[in-house]
Amino acid sequence: MTKIHDQIPAASPAQFRGRPIGAVLFDLDGTLLDTAGDIALALNRAIAEFAWPPVPLSDVRHFIGAGAAILVDRAAAMQGRTLSPTSREVIIQRFFHHYGVLGERNEYTADPYPGAIEALREIHAAGLRIAVVTNKLHRFAVSVLRLRGLIHWIDCVVGGDSCERRKPDPQPLLHACESLGVSSGAALMVGDSINDAQAARAAGIAIICVSYGYNEGNDPKSLPCDLLIDSLSELPEILLRSG
Repeated sequence: MTKIHDQIPAASPAQFRGRPIGAVLFDLDGTLLDTAGDIALALNRAIAEFAWPPVPLSDVRHFIGAGAAILVDRAAAMQGRTLSPTSREVIIQRFFHHYGVLGERNEYTADPYPGAIEALREIHAAGLRIAVVTNKLHRFAVSVLRLRGLIHWIDCVVGGDSCERRKPDPQPLLHACESLGVSSGAALMVGDSINDAQAARAAGIAIICVSYGYNEGNDPKSLPCDLLIDSLSELPEILLRSG
């Protein structure tokens, strides 16, 4: 594991609110990629095997952010269903199966949000390290990033199964910082949800949130972030402008 540096050298080209920045940590679902359609498809294929009616895409968008287990829990609660631990685990595994099939067959419909590709390209070109920190399983995150052509700008992917705990716990963010070789004080988190904001605050990492994400159906203006932006295209200018 790369040793955490005490600070980013003064020559770092990036700053946020007067603090040198050496790495940017991005959430995936609802921040870099609009994955709701694929998640809804895999979820509905899984629950159809148990004769559940489909969950509308508009509802699935509100369920995303805390991982597959919570996704299934919220779908069950919406339909007034009580799951035993065994049946819950079976449905989760069937969701994983169907989501994995989408990747294997290159059937993902997820697209990068406007400005995402340009932001990754410019931040990478400026010499900053980039990580994706998501509650999605690592293998699924890598798969969709690769198929959408984003993976070559990303130095590290931390998935929901990469650490003992997941967001909103700070552990995945701190793990990403360690892997990238930067201190938490020299990192910036970019996300769309309360899980991202709480994890960043607990890790001592500055947080910028996007206004277009999922945020479990809640108003993004309520997020306890340092800055709210409407597009990732704003990010390079924020970090790399002089002065």
